Amino acid sequence: MNSRLAVVKILFQVTQHGRNLPDAIAKYADNIEENDRPLIQAMSYGVIRLLPRLEYIADQLISKPLKTKDYDVVLLILSGLYQLIEMRIPDHAAVSETVKVTKALKKHWAKNFVNAVLRNYQRQAETLTKQIKNNEVAEFAHPQWWLNIIKKNWLEEKRWQQILQANNQNPPMTLRVNTSHIKREDYLKLLEQNEIPASAAKYSPDAIYLKKPVPVYSLPLFAEGKVSVQDEAAQLAAILLDPQKGDRILDACAAPGGKTVHLLEKENDIDLLALDIEASRLERVQENLDRTQLKAQLLAANAFDPDSWWDKEPFDRILLDAPCSASGVIRRHPDIKLLRHPDDIAKLVQDQKQILNALWPLLKSGGMLLYATCSVLAEENTIQIQHFLQHHADAKLQPINSDWGQQQIAGKQILPGEGGTNSEDGMDGFFYALIQKH
Repeated sequence: MNSRLAVVKILFQVTQHGRNLPDAIAKYADNIEENDRPLIQAMSYGVIRLLPRLEYIADQLISKPLKTKDYDVVLLILSGLYQLIEMRIPDHAAVSETVKVTKALKKHWAKNFVNAVLRNYQRQAETLTKQIKNNEVAEFAHPQWWLNIIKKNWLEEKRWQQILQANNQNPPMTLRVNTSHIKREDYLKLLEQNEIPASAAKYSPDAIYLKKPVPVYSLPLFAEGKVSVQDEAAQLAAILLDPQKGDRILDACAAPGGKTVHLLEKENDIDLLALDIEASRLERVQENLDRTQLKAQLLAANAFDPDSWWDKEPFDRILLDAPCSASGVIRRHPDIKLLRHPDDIAKLVQDQKQILNALWPLLKSGGMLLYATCSVLAEENTIQIQHFLQHHADAKLQPINSDWGQQQIAGKQILPGEGGTNSEDGMDGFFYALIQKH
């Protein structure tokens, strides 16, 4: 399949059928040449990442809206605009190759139309770029409701613009070295020998930032399970929970298993139960365990309902990586801007509260629960934890003494793009609160 046609079909799946980007790309994977995959991935993610801005530009260039049945032509134009604005493809190739797709779409009438819109953009590019500054949705490339909720949470701290801008960046590729097998410094030397530029991260002693993403199987020792891909902020979970020899640990909502594996890399002599509601998602956890040659008990069960699966043996530590808005990882999953809806937040807050209340009795006295989300919204984070502490006299918030993140009334908040080894990279948005049972 022509790469630009594949992009239109992928975008159609996401925008019209509510599929997430990885699933939409996977749907067409068998029809895509291996060489074309990086381009298709870059374009699909890029268009979705900047969709509100590209739509605004297209609206200025198209005098009469197209019919619903021709939405694929609109998506083709948006992908053409993305190439012209953001990619290092020569303009003439971006236009001509995009126009050719009208034939594959069996919409011959659109050939001249698409060509005219893209040529018109080239003539008006400077004016349109200035106009974007007058439209908040276009400038920050977020739907209005997302803009409103980020502003509401971070207006006083004057961080809302930073968060929105970070959401629109390409995220860095971050590795987690299994330092029980190889020192980080030695792995950095291996990368250098393989001509993969990289640098040590600042906050996780196991993390490395790559200058440019590479295919995972080109990484030394990846197949042997000595290195994994995981954002630095997510790596802080195992460090904060600090598993000790002989601990019984529950990893609730464990899939895809990055934190599960990291806990075992930190201390292999633990009894670890990895729980997830969907058996299909636990397959990813098992794949990660197999590759790293580590073992945990996997259980498909509902964290809301421990009575249906808990053996009444209390846990020393619980990691609750709670279901959330994912507002801190939009740069990695730009389709979140489209697939989440305003009503989702209240339901997620309720789910978080329910899981916290359900799992707390499973923790032994003196035990630790680490509450984590990849969210930047206070109602899912510090407000959620404050509420929990008010209703549980045996719960005590533990200080997180670190030089990363923003100190909140309860817990610590990392904003997307913060930290890292230089201003171009940094961590995903994450929240952590460590609670001890008395």
